[in-house]
Amino acid sequence: MSHPLLLGMFHRQIKGDHHLLELAQRRFTKMGLGAEIYPTSLSDLQTSLEFRPLAQPRYTMHLSRTLNLLRDADCKTILSFAKRSRTDAYGMIIHDQAEMETNPPAYIKAIRAINAGLLDIKPSPYLFIEYVSGLELDAFASIFEAVADCERVSACIDIGHIGIRQAQRAYAEQYPGEDICLLSLGHPALLVRMADVVRATATGLPAVLTLTKRLAKLDKPLHLHLHDGHPISTFSPYGVHDHLSFSRKIMLPFTYKGKDNIAPLLFGPAGLKKIVNTTLRSLPLEKISFMLEIHPQYDSKYEQLALGEYQHLFQTWTELRNAEQMNAWLEEISKNAQLLQKLCAKHP
Repeated sequence: MSHPLLLGMFHRQIKGDHHLLELAQRRFTKMGLGAEIYPTSLSDLQTSLEFRPLAQPRYTMHLSRTLNLLRDADCKTILSFAKRSRTDAYGMIIHDQAEMETNPPAYIKAIRAINAGLLDIKPSPYLFIEYVSGLELDAFASIFEAVADCERVSACIDIGHIGIRQAQRAYAEQYPGEDICLLSLGHPALLVRMADVVRATATGLPAVLTLTKRLAKLDKPLHLHLHDGHPISTFSPYGVHDHLSFSRKIMLPFTYKGKDNIAPLLFGPAGLKKIVNTTLRSLPLEKISFMLEIHPQYDSKYEQLALGEYQHLFQTWTELRNAEQMNAWLEEISKNAQLLQKLCAKHP
């Protein structure tokens, strides 16, 4: 590749049959995005690939969140996905583990073992280990520095996870034992602590930039999960505080510095621009992959968008509500994809 690989979350987040994946396939193809798929089994992998976007054949696989490199059976599972994936599989993503911080030697040994297994598979996708469990960033980065020679294993920088965890650390420094993520919109302390919330969340972007530059020095591929977030967000149906659109606002029950909302959130479009530019300046383009990991955004009711030119895909459906919800989610991904593509295009 002579340009970054641009991907989007390709997963049936709305209830329905394969027609929802057909809709996603067509919309992703129109966006020019590749797919990050979420196979739960080898057969599911093959089914998912049937609906891969046509504009970008390369794809990544986000494997089960329970996989752990310290378990032999899980390593065999990872290698089985690597063997069964097609030649255009770019990478596999698994979650990090607490042992990266509590038992580095064991985890380093496990990385070396899985790397050896991947080298035996030709061609093999990369294995990206995603920042998820709230490790100290130094501990996370140190593991990859220790295995810099393992060419098939690298890091997945999830900017939302890092930003939220950093905001928690910064807030806890001022309010020991307290979690900023428990400050809901209705919390009585939010109004009087709003300035502290703003200061804490402002530390998220520098943390992402610092980690990105540090890991880029290894000159290995980096996979970035891109989405916005905020510690007091309640938009996600999964109870998390991130995986939001970069244009999202949080409406406040009061006015703070003349505004009735929080925008931007952790990053916003300007923060995304800094992250993209930093990454593009730090690594060769062919070693960069960006994935828009944005979840459906629900408020008091599920958002819907008329199907328009895609309505013919659902001729057998008697109720289009779920299809219109899927279309609304894909439209949000599309808006963020346009922003991401413009930022990449402006890079010299």
